[in-house]
Amino acid sequence: MHVARTFAALTASVLALTVSPAAQRAQQAAIPIEYHKLDNGLKVVLSRDTSSPTAVIGVYYNIGFRIEPKDRTGFAHLFEHMMFQGSQHLGKNAFIGLVESNGGILNGSTRFDFTNYYQIIPSHTLETILWGEADRMRGLNITQENLTNQQGVVKNEVKAGVLNQPYGGFPWLDLPQVANTNWYNAHNFYGDLAHLDAATLTDVQQFFKTYYAPNNAVLVVTGDIDSTQTLAWVKKYFAAIPAAKLPPQPDISEPRQEKEKRTNREDPLVNRPALAIGYHHPPRDTPEFYAMGLIDQLLVQGEDSRLHESLVQKRGLAGSVDGGANPGLGSMFDIKGPTLWTVYLIHDSSKPADEIIKVIDEEVTRIQNTAVTKDELALALVKRRSSLFAEQEQLVRFGRANLLASFALFDDDPGKINRLEAEFAKVTPALIQKTAREYLRPGNRTVLTITPKAKGN
Repeated sequence: MHVARTFAALTASVLALTVSPAAQRAQQAAIPIEYHKLDNGLKVVLSRDTSSPTAVIGVYYNIGFRIEPKDRTGFAHLFEHMMFQGSQHLGKNAFIGLVESNGGILNGSTRFDFTNYYQIIPSHTLETILWGEADRMRGLNITQENLTNQQGVVKNEVKAGVLNQPYGGFPWLDLPQVANTNWYNAHNFYGDLAHLDAATLTDVQQFFKTYYAPNNAVLVVTGDIDSTQTLAWVKKYFAAIPAAKLPPQPDISEPRQEKEKRTNREDPLVNRPALAIGYHHPPRDTPEFYAMGLIDQLLVQGEDSRLHESLVQKRGLAGSVDGGANPGLGSMFDIKGPTLWTVYLIHDSSKPADEIIKVIDEEVTRIQNTAVTKDELALALVKRRSSLFAEQEQLVRFGRANLLASFALFDDDPGKINRLEAEFAKVTPALIQKTAREYLRPGNRTVLTITPKAKGN
């Protein structure tokens, strides 16, 4: 299974400036939601959608790499792999075979604030796969052989996906470690290889007992389902799984950053430099949070964005510019704790990073000092709607299940998905200026550069 960065495509923005009438109607229509809680604490979200004869099952556990043990970096991701090594009634990799033999696909990922497992299946196989997920939640086959095997798999994934890749970990892995000061937000979540080796069978058993419990999880089922029958199956297979005593949550807050940080990493595998600037993002669910979502559309999303026009079209300082909140790992919606709003690009050595930063600063100053027009705000809202609609539609609407699970897990409110547009509509030009002045100030940012390392150095 792959770490969360493989799911970046699920949150890629649609850059069209208009939305078809059909898409607008679909987005404006309320998504049907049933929200239940079992006696053991399991949150259950059901959403019927008969547009295709498929169903999506997602199990989201309220444990990500942010709060993994301090001397076991990469442990949350390692444990994600352990969840495929067999359970009470399913042998090693048998759950994978169960899903695939029934015509489905599956995966899992580790994020800052959760670890998730999902299946996209023909809807008539729903009961079988629910049984399999319950079997995993009830108890894993945790053996030393499985642990040793997966330690090797994860270490190889780190080497292949980061250490031996050009721009490996840029910027999604590199930037948080520099920008944040709280260890929980700043450590190497992919894991120190020595820490991965140090994980013991007792560590794995205790981690499962502590965090992989129904009262620390959300089960979401969407698609072509009968909600009454689905809830009955959920109760049949999950209700008897005992709850766990959950530990208190650690303090994951970040202090206000007052001074710009700069850092450089030499990379022997690249031949062009790269630049990333990360600004601490407004807290979840504040007015500024939604304002930042529109600033994102104005500044960096799409070929009509201000930074694309300034950096790419007018000055030719880069071939493209990317950015957003929670880059490479998800979106602004599926992260609970502190995150960054990031602008990043790869550029020629003849185009100095400071020249690029100067242009970015000009655009930031403009949005801070000059109110956006009514037309600009309307365009940002259309783009934001289009992006949200695309996020839900991706991968046979796994994106919708992902949002429902996130809002249930973090906010105890999956119905929030139906109120997002209204929250963005409240944003005014004055709030955009206020948000830009506080959150896009130089003292709130970290500048990361990647430079080619000469061979032999």
